Amino acid sequence: MGYSDPTANRDLLGNRSLCFIFICAFGLVTLLQQILYGKNYIKRYLERPDGSLEFNSTSCKELRQEITDVKVLTMVKTSELFERWRNLQVCKWAQNKEEADNFKMSLSRCCNAPSFLFTTKRNTPSGTKLRYEVDTSGILHISPEIFKMFPDDMPYSKSQFKKCAVIGNGGIIKNSKCGREIDAADFVFRCNIPPISDMYSEDVGSKTDLVTVNPSIITERFQKLEKWRKPFYDVLRNYENSSVVLPAFYNTRNTDVSFRVKYMLDDYESARGMFFFHPQYLLNVQRFWAVQGVRAKRLSSGLMLVTAAMELCEQVHLYGFWAFPMNPSGIFITHHYYDNVKPRPGFHAMPYEIFNFMHMHTRGILHVHTGPCR
Repeated sequence: MGYSDPTANRDLLGNRSLCFIFICAFGLVTLLQQILYGKNYIKRYLERPDGSLEFNSTSCKELRQEITDVKVLTMVKTSELFERWRNLQVCKWAQNKEEADNFKMSLSRCCNAPSFLFTTKRNTPSGTKLRYEVDTSGILHISPEIFKMFPDDMPYSKSQFKKCAVIGNGGIIKNSKCGREIDAADFVFRCNIPPISDMYSEDVGSKTDLVTVNPSIITERFQKLEKWRKPFYDVLRNYENSSVVLPAFYNTRNTDVSFRVKYMLDDYESARGMFFFHPQYLLNVQRFWAVQGVRAKRLSSGLMLVTAAMELCEQVHLYGFWAFPMNPSGIFITHHYYDNVKPRPGFHAMPYEIFNFMHMHTRGILHVHTGPCR
């Protein structure tokens, strides 16, 4: 009868046990490092002295150059672009008047918002055969009834407003406490009737001078105004006397729905301004940004408003514009500040829009706000 070792199968602190303990210890140390690294990362970002260096100081010129050196978005990883953007936050932003004026001049030559942003009686006389922005084969005959819907002329002129704020709906603005700063602007643009109730106003403000409405919102949320007229009117009342603008002539489907908004406001005897984007203006804007590398099926409403603001305002500030699932410090954020509903894939080219804004920020053309306001 052979001898049997009673401890043979227990492996007390043997190779397998030591290996298991080592793996667990390594995993625990790694997890702690990540947690500590994340905390330090957040702390370093939040406690960074915002605007402690002058825009044209040697250090800030070098930091700005690090971003302008990235000619194409795909040249660097997103994390590296974020790092360069974070580093730049130590610099005060200042407008470069020459750069801003040159950009305005380029927009004036291609698009001319002070004359063609909206469809007016002046730029679209009765009897005009108006071509749609997308359905270019489709033509809308401007009858006397349609003509009466248009304002006599553009309500805004070139560089009419000193400081403008264009508010995007990105989750980047959540918990920013930028509401007071936004409301202090001379003119505030908003996109697609976002919520501005007390729940959000501390971050996004409440002042609104012009708000866009996508006809798809009217179709999906308000049943094309066939029944839901009062609820939609109540939503607009949140924006007090702000003007409303719709892309009525983007395609043939948008026209009828957009006209119903006009009829509804007339029925309620609303005095608010009601405008339709001029299709040729939007087409020219699309072509302008395609040259800058923003090629998409459709530009975002935010980019359209930023483009218009560049001509109508002396200084333009952007809030809530971001196109990535993480903020610059690597923390995950919701797509919108009020929900996490993603847009249709392949419809917009948001990362390329934001990339252009970053470059414009470094050149002193406009100011992109992505951190908390103080």
